[in-house]
Amino acid sequence: QVQLVESGGGLVQAGGSLSLSCAASGSLVSINGMGWHRQDPGKQRELVARITSSGSTIYADSVKGRFTISRDNTKNTVYLQMNSLKAEDTAVYYCNAVVVVSTTGLTRVYWGQGTQVTVSS
Repeated sequence: QVQLVESGGGLVQAGGSLSLSCAASGSLVSINGMGWHRQDPGKQRELVARITSSGSTIYADSVKGRFTISRDNTKNTVYLQMNSLKAEDTAVYYCNAVVVVSTTGLTRVYWGQGTQVTVSS
C-alpha cells in the first residue's frame, strides 16, 4: 500500500503565498506523474498542475504564472508553491500520484487526504 501525506495549506490574505507538499511512502517501485487538484464544495475536482517524472509540467490556465509545481524524486515528494493567491483559489487541495507498484510495471493512482486552502479577500 502507498500513502500520500500532504502538508501546508491554511489561511492567507489575497495576494499572499502558501506552499503545499505531498510525500509518498509505502510499497512503491517508482512514481510517474504527480499532480495537484482542487475542489470547492458543490464543484467538480479540477486539475491545478501536473508534473512528470522528468519534470515536464502543465498548469490550469487559472493558475499559470502564479503557481509552480516541482518534485524531488529522491524524496518521492511533490510541491506546489502558490503566489498571488486569490479568493477564488479557496478550495481543498489534493495531491495524486501514478505509482509503479510492481516490477512488471503495474501502476495505480493514489490520492492524498486533502488540505484546505482559504484565501480571504
